[in-house]
Amino acid sequence: MHPVVRLKATDGSTVEFVNQDPRQGGVKDVFFDPNRQYAVAFFRKRLDQAGLDRIERLVGQYRQGIFGQFGAEYWHSLFRWPERIVRHEGRVGVVVPFYEPKFFFGPDTPLDGVEKDGKWFASAKNFNRFVPDQEKGSLLGYLRIGLSLSRAVRRLHAAGLAHSDLSYKNCLVDPSSGSACIIDIDGLVVPNLFPPDVLGTPDFIAPEVVATLGLPMDHPDRRHPRRETDQHALAVLIYQYLLHRHPLRGGKIYSQDTDEQDRLEMGEKALFIEHPADASNRCRIQEGDKDFLPWVDTGKLPYTITGPYLKELFDQAFITGLHQPQQRPTADDWEEALVKTCDLVQPCLNPRCVKGWYVFDNSTRPVCPYCGTPFRGQLPVLDFYSSRNGRDFRPDGHRLMVYPNQYLYPWHVSRTIFPNERLAEKDKKPVGYFALHKNRWIFVNQTLTGLKDLTGDRLIPLNGFVELKDGTKLSLSPEQDGRLVHVSLVSA
Repeated sequence: MHPVVRLKATDGSTVEFVNQDPRQGGVKDVFFDPNRQYAVAFFRKRLDQAGLDRIERLVGQYRQGIFGQFGAEYWHSLFRWPERIVRHEGRVGVVVPFYEPKFFFGPDTPLDGVEKDGKWFASAKNFNRFVPDQEKGSLLGYLRIGLSLSRAVRRLHAAGLAHSDLSYKNCLVDPSSGSACIIDIDGLVVPNLFPPDVLGTPDFIAPEVVATLGLPMDHPDRRHPRRETDQHALAVLIYQYLLHRHPLRGGKIYSQDTDEQDRLEMGEKALFIEHPADASNRCRIQEGDKDFLPWVDTGKLPYTITGPYLKELFDQAFITGLHQPQQRPTADDWEEALVKTCDLVQPCLNPRCVKGWYVFDNSTRPVCPYCGTPFRGQLPVLDFYSSRNGRDFRPDGHRLMVYPNQYLYPWHVSRTIFPNERLAEKDKKPVGYFALHKNRWIFVNQTLTGLKDLTGDRLIPLNGFVELKDGTKLSLSPEQDGRLVHVSLVSA
């Protein structure tokens, strides 16, 4: 039996941990309480006054600012935020809630008990060789992971904070449920108050930070982790989770020296591997690369398969904003694009497809890019329109792909509702669903009192249905913020 240490936190509460073989992180030694309800992480190095001030604000002012407001329960699922401070044998530590069971590989896998940090899913080699099939998840799961991470980063930035070390080692993910959780939050950066303790994790450090590493820390041209570097890291994470490759590590050789190659490839000379006008950094496929295929084959699985909304942001992140930090997409931008992309997916008809879903490419012959299985039948596509004055309706740049048992939600009905942590309970329930009935696509109205078929000039009663034909037009709500829908049928 290993001894249990019992001590008092600075808030007076009792904290216990099992004093045995700590898990060692970059700067902390981590112990666990006997019931695995929380972890106690002690800093190995003595904290200076600034370090002490930082963690005191983390468990106090900053924590209250996020968890003391509406939506607190939502943020509890996305952050493992330090709750208390402890001191033991001259060291300072923080108490953090333990991870949910879904963030560990299950007992029926070779990785039993291992944390699901992002490295298992971001790397093609790890994804192909080590992740059990039942843990690989689906495209829809990875889109939801990106959505969760975007919301978490958006919330940090709204509070005036920056993570400074956003990477797959500080993000736990579960592709099966589409869940994500940011950990190791005790290094948060506050501009002009708390500078970064670390530069970040290789592969996620922004090019401007890598390019200026050789300058003295106080040099005016030296770049440090901040909000814009989080934006770069977030874009890299989303790209890796969706495509299982790094957006900057291609085949271009700048130097035979490994350190110099890394400095140039990730810093001053950083170049998107799928840059449309410069193919010099494309991934080189060689014999023996089967562990990385098909993901490193950008010709077979280009980033455009993620759909138009994400393609635009990847261009902004890795072309326009790669060396211009102010031009990078914000977390809000990613959140909106991912919500729209989730509405573009179609289930693959191949039950053994590795991704299970794919993003509709607006073609007349939809084909799953992952396994090559074509869509068969008729595919309804709903384009949304909204008005600011109740008369003139303009395209929203948002469409919904229909499949059996697909639902319509309040955020599809009204342009003023958005699915995030502020979503009211009543707006989380579907307003209707789609079904293929006797080879006809129909929409069944469950709660909409003002649903009108404009094509046939008739109201659709509750529990009634309307057939979706090519050219069908629906008014989802008579309210000024209500949307119109135009239906197109794609036959394949």
